[in-house]
Amino acid sequence: MHILIADDHDLVRETLAAFLSGEGGFEVETVEDLDHACARIESHGAYDLVLLDYTMPGMQGLDGLARAKALNAPKPVAIMSGTAPKSVAQEALDAGAIGFLPKTLPAKSLVNAVRFMAAGEPYIPVSFLTAEEVVEENPLGKKLSAREMQVLSGLCRGMANKEIARELDLQEVTIKLHVKTLCNKLDAKNRTHAAMIAKEAGLF
Repeated sequence: MHILIADDHDLVRETLAAFLSGEGGFEVETVEDLDHACARIESHGAYDLVLLDYTMPGMQGLDGLARAKALNAPKPVAIMSGTAPKSVAQEALDAGAIGFLPKTLPAKSLVNAVRFMAAGEPYIPVSFLTAEEVVEENPLGKKLSAREMQVLSGLCRGMANKEIARELDLQEVTIKLHVKTLCNKLDAKNRTHAAMIAKEAGLF
């Protein structure tokens, strides 16, 4: 069973690959973002299952799912995330994902879930769907204005200042100022670091 795991966190990739490889019957390959995943599918051919991290570079929400699905057809593609809420899990299934894996899933459940999905069976943990969502304001988000959050969203999607300015109908120089303020408030070295901090905090 050939599995491709795409996630921008080294530890997550290596842990998932180790779980599956340790079970036997799995050949696992890993990449760090959507572009590499798509290139690997094109060179290898369809995998029995492709697992995509929801927030890794290139995904742009569920746009990346559609791209990977088109390349990996007719074999399935699933979404995994450590921070996405139930609504995103449902959107992923509606958009054609074979399943949704929370990264908090125990190792044994994860292996079983991968087997199900590779066999064409949809999978989403019942406990995840029925869990009460605690909606609490992100402490990092409290520091930022609504406009700063919009700019930060653009940074997390890998957009240039010019693109963010166009999207928000602002001057590029204004975006530069917002980025500078964001870096100060988030204690970030640069725009990439600011995006990383925001993703790790679960803001986007």
